[in-house]
Amino acid sequence: MSSEVLCGIDGKVATVTINRASKMNSINPPFMKELSDTLRGLDDNPDVSVIILTSAGPHFGAGYDLKYAWGETYGRGPMGARKMLKDCADFEFGPWDCSKPVIAMVRGYCLAGSCELAMMCCITYASDTAMFGEPEIRFSTAPPAVIMPWIIGLKRTRELLYTGDMITAEEARDFGMVNKVFPDDRLEEETMRYARRASAISLEGLQTTKASINQGAEIAGLRSAITYGVEVGGILDSAETEQYRQFEAVKKEKGLSAAIRWRESQFE
Repeated sequence: MSSEVLCGIDGKVATVTINRASKMNSINPPFMKELSDTLRGLDDNPDVSVIILTSAGPHFGAGYDLKYAWGETYGRGPMGARKMLKDCADFEFGPWDCSKPVIAMVRGYCLAGSCELAMMCCITYASDTAMFGEPEIRFSTAPPAVIMPWIIGLKRTRELLYTGDMITAEEARDFGMVNKVFPDDRLEEETMRYARRASAISLEGLQTTKASINQGAEIAGLRSAITYGVEVGGILDSAETEQYRQFEAVKKEKGLSAAIRWRESQFE
């Protein structure tokens, strides 16, 4: 297993740690494969009943790695963008498709694809330091899995996705994106406490209950809606909007960090 994905098992509870802290725990294709393989392996392990997904360092994740050569891997055209978004959406469905409960344990920034990954988990416990949001619209890119409306509703989703604004852990809890918020020094203890209580339920009971809940959402159209989001998102990702051209010009002249600061300053 790569050092970018750590896994430990304590009783019936497995803890999977995203270990890319030096890269803000950002997501790229090699990491996507590592994490997906890890979740599938734990799903096949009969001794594991509950999985905690967390991260090393102060932040859960900054979303997809903007320094990765996505264009070289997939191409900039519409079909390349569509394939990229489909692969990313399939990755983000990992916690959802796992037959066992997956609990996201979040501190710090939980943004873009990392936010979607946390929302795909069955339960989310957050530190009071956590901040949630999907700022990719500011850079003329689309979220691969538009899961947010299924979690917090249409009105609140529109409010957040139309601007890319972030919200605090307490706001995320009030919206229904987060189950509970704890002081940072209690987060791990409280998450593990719940995971151990859940692991006392029979594995069959946990799996059938999760399957029933998930299937109800899928019958209502969740997976079809996300698939449609991939199709239309490919259009945005392959379109050179005026905002995209300006961002790319600043990035070329001053670097990625400067370009991000330049764009974010327009929303202060």
